[in-house]
Formats: sequence, structure tokens, C-alpha cells
Amino acid sequence: MIGSMERKHILSEGEYYHLYNRGVEKRDIFLTQEDRKRFKRLLYVANGTESFIFRDIEGKSLKEIDRGEPLVAIAAWVLMPNHFHILVKEITEGGTAMFMRKLCTGYSSYFNKRHDRVGPLFQGRYKSQHVVSDNHLKYLFAYIHLNPLKLLDPSWKERGNINVTKAKKYISAYEYSSHLSYVEAGREESILLSKTEFPEYFSEKKDFEDFHTDFISFSDMDT
Repeated sequence: MIGSMERKHILSEGEYYHLYNRGVEKRDIFLTQEDRKRFKRLLYVANGTESFIFRDIEGKSLKEIDRGEPLVAIAAWVLMPNHFHILVKEITEGGTAMFMRKLCTGYSSYFNKRHDRVGPLFQGRYKSQHVVSDNHLKYLFAYIHLNPLKLLDPSWKERGNINVTKAKKYISAYEYSSHLSYVEAGREESILLSKTEFPEYFSEKKDFEDFHTDFISFSDMDT
């Protein structure tokens, strides 16, 4: 699903989008735990109308940061070694473009300084997929949250099977996605999500877990 593509749609308020990008030349863009923590914090602070200087908010909890009004509602996200996925609904006119500009510029600046490099970090501008059907929107929860299984078993989707017990254990321990915000109460990064802006597919924790288990067991997801 990740690849070069021209934007064939206009980003509009009230619409849903699957946003993603990867490192230039497919290079890893998350090298350390600190890198992943920085990107997670940026998912929150970049999603607001207020500008920020990161050193001014370092050390604060997310709830203590005044980011202004949110630009998009986020329902799901995942960080992989060389790419990321985010599922959003635009709730402010022009909000998706502003959010992604702040997010990618902020992270690129941090990454280059921390890892002593220069030049573009990402493979062009971010990619967006307009989500127009309810089935596709719901499917993306599984696609995004189960992406890390490629790290456990790179060929599981091509084969069409994986050890379900191991897969569920791996996903439940993966810290760099929104999956845990749906199954564990009290996580700080749950503040990144705006679930009420999306259909209530998972009214209970069990619904969420069963939905993902079904995809692990009978997956034909795109690669």
C-alpha cells in the first residue's frame, strides 16, 4: 500500500483519510526509543492551531500542553521502522495539511540533529488515501494495528496464516501504535485519539480484540 502516488483528491473538512509516509530510499526513520517517543509527542502537539517550540514543552505531560484547537481527529496510528500510518478525520478546514506539515517538519528537524545528518528524511510529501466507504474505514483499524506483525513474520500475509497466539501476544506488547489505547485504560497517549469523531465500531474492549483476532486468523490484507 505504501508507494509513490500523486494526490488525486482534495483534502476536505469532515472527510476521513489514511495518511502515511516512509523514509527516503526506504531508510529507517525510527532508530531509537527516544525517536519513537518524540514522534508520539509530536502526534499530539502538531495537531493543534498553536505553534510550539519543543524545548518549551519538554518534560510536560501531554495534558499540560496547550496546543490550541485540534486540526484533525485521530483514530489509529502505528510507527514502523521505516514508515508510519495515521487514520484521521479532518475537523478544521486545511487541518490535515497543516498537521502533517508540522508533524513531518518537526520530526525531520529533530531526527537530523539527533543523528547528525542532513537532507530530506521522508520520501517526498506524505501520501493520503481518501476513505469513502464504511467497510474501508473499519478495515483500516486492522490494517494499521496489525502492521507490526510484519516484524514478527514478514511473509505471514502472503502465506495467509500466522500463529494466532503469538501474533496476539506480539501486538499486545507493541508500544508504538494506538492498539494499546483501545485495550488498556489510563494510557497517556490515549489523549492522541478522538474516537467520538469516528463510527462506534467497538463499543467494548472485547469487540475491538475480537475484530483484530478475526483479521489475524483469516487475513487477506493488502501488502
